[in-house]
Amino acid sequence: MGVADRGGGRPVRRVDLAGLGGLLWRALYSGVLGALALGLLVLLFAPRATAEPAGHGLSLYGATGEAIGQAPQLHTDVVIQVSGMLARVRVEQRFRNPRATWVEGIYVFPLAEDAAVDRLRLRYAGRLIEGEIQERQQARRRYDQARAAGQAASLLDQQRANVFTTSVANIPPAAEVAVSIEFQQQVRWRHGEFSLRFPTVVGPRYIPGVAPPGGHAGPAGLGWARDTDQVPDASHITPPVDLGADGRLNPFRLSAELNIGLPLADLTSPYHPVEVEQTGPGRYRVELAQGRAAADRDFVLRWRPAAAQQPSAALFAEAWRGQHYALLTVMPPEPAAVPQDTRRELILVVDTSGSMHGDSIAQARAALLDALGRLGPGDRFNIIAFNQATAALFEDAVPADPAHLRQARRYVERLEAEGGTEMLPAMRLALRDPHPSGLLRQVVFVTDGAVGNEAALFRAVAEDIGASRLFAVGIGSAPNALFMNRAAGLGRGTFTYIGSSNEVETKIGALFRQLASPVLTDVRLRWHMTDGEAAPQQTPQAVPDLYAGEPLVVAVQGGSAPQSVEIEGWLGERRWHHRVALQGGADAAGVHALWARRRIDDWLGRLVVGEDPDEVRTAVLALALEHHLVSRYTSLVAVDRTPSRPEYAGLERAPLPTRLPAGWSAGAVFGRLPGTATPSALYLCLGLSAIGLAVLAAWRRV
Repeated sequence: MGVADRGGGRPVRRVDLAGLGGLLWRALYSGVLGALALGLLVLLFAPRATAEPAGHGLSLYGATGEAIGQAPQLHTDVVIQVSGMLARVRVEQRFRNPRATWVEGIYVFPLAEDAAVDRLRLRYAGRLIEGEIQERQQARRRYDQARAAGQAASLLDQQRANVFTTSVANIPPAAEVAVSIEFQQQVRWRHGEFSLRFPTVVGPRYIPGVAPPGGHAGPAGLGWARDTDQVPDASHITPPVDLGADGRLNPFRLSAELNIGLPLADLTSPYHPVEVEQTGPGRYRVELAQGRAAADRDFVLRWRPAAAQQPSAALFAEAWRGQHYALLTVMPPEPAAVPQDTRRELILVVDTSGSMHGDSIAQARAALLDALGRLGPGDRFNIIAFNQATAALFEDAVPADPAHLRQARRYVERLEAEGGTEMLPAMRLALRDPHPSGLLRQVVFVTDGAVGNEAALFRAVAEDIGASRLFAVGIGSAPNALFMNRAAGLGRGTFTYIGSSNEVETKIGALFRQLASPVLTDVRLRWHMTDGEAAPQQTPQAVPDLYAGEPLVVAVQGGSAPQSVEIEGWLGERRWHHRVALQGGADAAGVHALWARRRIDDWLGRLVVGEDPDEVRTAVLALALEHHLVSRYTSLVAVDRTPSRPEYAGLERAPLPTRLPAGWSAGAVFGRLPGTATPSALYLCLGLSAIGLAVLAAWRRV
């Protein structure tokens, strides 16, 4: 307590030392409790870019939000029919309900980014129900009505061009329901090799942003991430992840029948053991060697014709509903015929976020070191690394001399993967060219593309690309090929996929041959029709530059079949001209679907450059409905007219968990705290600061 000083006129405070400890203890105790509560609230309600994955069955919820038990079991059978350069794929998903209650199964899964999905069938209680294409909201209403009425129903929605959701309502107890999806796909042809890719898992994605005011614009999904202002459908593209998955979780079988028509030098699957049987001249059958495989990595099939049988062009045609459709593929001249100017300014951008942990960052380091070793004396370069932060090795591009290259190699060898995937600042920095050098400027992005805000990144490329060219290198077992293909297209570059460290040297070597210079630039097509016929609708309307080993691929629709096409462009410094006769091409079903899918992509690409969204939606909706395709604005819905679930029986919703892609680390991707891809450390610091303020306040009180 305070008393007056007997020796003078100024009063002072004296402290009762016996009570000081207790006072400090009480103040500190209350301050720490308050600060910890504040810190906990900050951590819980801070904007989150990711959330914790599901443990084994831990984040499956019923329709009213209550936790439920085991999800429906899923088995997937894939059958691929390849004819020439076209593939017809059927994916059958069999949902088995192991529970004693009626269940709705919801499964988020990937398909190839160019898949033209046109068929849905529901097999239920011995009946087969064909799906109908409808405007998306209308299809959702029809499905919801059937679900409420106890009818068997299935709905196929597109979340991204390579991410889909199958919903299956009213699966009976201890019963199985099969959903069959079919789509058309084009075989890829580059560097003299044909390939087909079937993705099997949607990897966790970085979700930036905060929850928008007013909540969801539509029904929320059941994913582990919240919808945000930057990714408004985040809850629909982040299926729960079962970190304890064994071989019984979502296995798939795959078989492929190939009618190539040519003898092959080799036929391989680089990431899955397969058995190959030749069934006739130019015909082969491929199956998984083990019968089934875990859905944790892309399945890729590659084949190379014998050297003497390498084609230079391929044409597939179809007459459909009174219109003629054609898909033309032409390989331009060999790169040896093109003058090479290898002086370049190379900007290497590498993703070091948590999803790149393990095998992926090892592949990325190898790719960067290989790229550095290919730089010439006249080149300039820089390296940019990003996770939740972006950092450049040099302030600006530097000469590729021995000293700078040694420094760069040491930097690359120390790269580790952790944290979030804030790709947008890195993209902006890489494309920015404040001091033009006059060299051919090329940006090589090395990433798995595990992001949810693709639209913002596409806009950045379109706005900032300038004179640069963007090349995407996909890394890991399950890359986001949609993002990398479209980003490279907007950046006038190419996409290269590296799925194994063994492929780094070969793939980077091929990429550097492309980096030397485009093979064919300023490409123009002139279609020759019969007298009086209008030129066909062509997609893409503007043909991109072609690089070494990359073919020209164009689809057309018209009232009649073109007689021939003239292809013109610049081959280095000289004009190149080639005429292709269009008679005698193979008749093939499904070409109309590929044409329509490409036209839809053209229209959606206009959104990036500011086209009226209503105009784009109207055009896409008309194309998708006419050609029976799932799109951003249309869905396939199948409903059994006979109610199956009794009115008294409830219905529980069960999102099916997926695996973590092979080689990914759960700790690196999701971390130990919620929102590891956000500045969690910042929120922890706020909590610790609050503790410090509490201690300071306690001291001032005494």
